Amino acid sequence: MDLFKLTRTLIDIDSVTPNEYEVGAYLLGYLSDLADRHGGVVERLEVAPQRFNVFARWRDPIVTLSTHIDTVPPFVSSREDHEHIWGRGACDAKGIVAAMITAAANLLETGIRNFGLLFVVGEERGSAGAIAAAKTPRGSRYLINGEPTENRLALASKGSLRFEIIARGKLAHSAYPELGHSAIHALLDVLQDIRSIPLSYDPLLGAGTLNIGTICGGHAPNVVADEARAEIMFRTVADASPIRRALPAAVAGRAHTREVSHTPALRLSSFDGLPATVVAFATDIPALGGQWGEPFLIGPGSIHVAHTAEEHIAKKSLVEAVEIYARMVTQLLAAQRVAQQASL
Repeated sequence: MDLFKLTRTLIDIDSVTPNEYEVGAYLLGYLSDLADRHGGVVERLEVAPQRFNVFARWRDPIVTLSTHIDTVPPFVSSREDHEHIWGRGACDAKGIVAAMITAAANLLETGIRNFGLLFVVGEERGSAGAIAAAKTPRGSRYLINGEPTENRLALASKGSLRFEIIARGKLAHSAYPELGHSAIHALLDVLQDIRSIPLSYDPLLGAGTLNIGTICGGHAPNVVADEARAEIMFRTVADASPIRRALPAAVAGRAHTREVSHTPALRLSSFDGLPATVVAFATDIPALGGQWGEPFLIGPGSIHVAHTAEEHIAKKSLVEAVEIYARMVTQLLAAQRVAQQASL
């Protein structure tokens, strides 16, 4: 199967978090065929019922190529034109999965071994797959993590800090609002004060940001709402402790807050011969905790179209990524051999 066909096949398997079973099963079969042809091993690494990571290796892996197989909603099937492939996951991150598999196949055809492929569930919502993978490392010394960076190596990435805010009220007829207490009004007041929390600035990563991602609550226009809730996410550039301290003060007892997830901001390694960038999004790298090796972050496609109705990836970018991933694996394996010889 060629690179573009594989990309479209993966896109056309609905894997919106947490429903990754079908795409995981497809990858198990696909990689098992590749492993059978080239003396590899494929493992299904359980995460939760109907959810599993997929790991393929050829000999003991020194380098692991990894990305995620889940997507954000809604599912959008694939289409293509002369220059691009479109659909949910095109750049985030099913095109990257296809590029990594194609790079692996090319390396195997030239006789190169000692690398692996790790595809995880749940990156888009809590990193469940990466957290599970951190508990079952396979000895890899280097990790090449794929996210859409326009094929530039990310030297740093912002962190994320996600909360759920829940306000409670009292039901009443909206003609007599004094008999109730609107949870929606309370939530709006709380969110306004949360927006006033000062956020850090970093010379490399820039300013921290806040996004109010969802708001829901109430029953009908003529009913005073008894509950309302919001999901918010801070993009952090420094220690998250000041935000954690400021949030209860901003809420001031008017709502309940629950921290859902936290991914710290990262500084990452450079790599000779690759152009560099800095990204504002979070990744699975912190959740993997260094257990799969020294991390590098790079992948085809633009984050600016990820999670949008027009998500797409340039075919040229996919082809370039195959070459980049193969070259990185080759150079890292060579560097490891040199290090081993020097230690003798």
